[in-house]
Amino acid sequence: MVANPHPNAHPGSSAYTNAPQIAAEVVGLGVRAQAKAFAKVAHHGMLLETRVKANASGRPGPRSRSGDYRSSWTSRPSYDGDTIFNTVGTNKPQGRRLEHGFVGADRIGRVFNQPPFPHLAPAVDAIRPAYMKDMANIVSWGGTR
Repeated sequence: MVANPHPNAHPGSSAYTNAPQIAAEVVGLGVRAQAKAFAKVAHHGMLLETRVKANASGRPGPRSRSGDYRSSWTSRPSYDGDTIFNTVGTNKPQGRRLEHGFVGADRIGRVFNQPPFPHLAPAVDAIRPAYMKDMANIVSWGGTR
């Protein structure tokens, strides 16, 4: 039995610590929070991909002639150590030009005055509030239990 170090403690009292249980609970909260965060990042990445594809299906975004550009958008959740992220993007070279527009000559000398047809930025703006709310819930004690 460990004596209670408090100066006013009764001589027969003992000190009790549940530090190992508290430490295990904190570790458990972290593991559960990380799993929830990964699931939410994956979910919102999928929502972002879906919204971008919808925006890339016609005005005010770019027109979809064949659907090839629209279908090139992908979402890939991943993590690197403690960092969780989702890569949402396209492998098509016209993506940046469609999003931001292009004025000037290209590499082979053609001159363009192409207006922007934003489809990624509006999708990010639409998804951001729900994403931020879900992340705030995860970091609060109530969101990890």
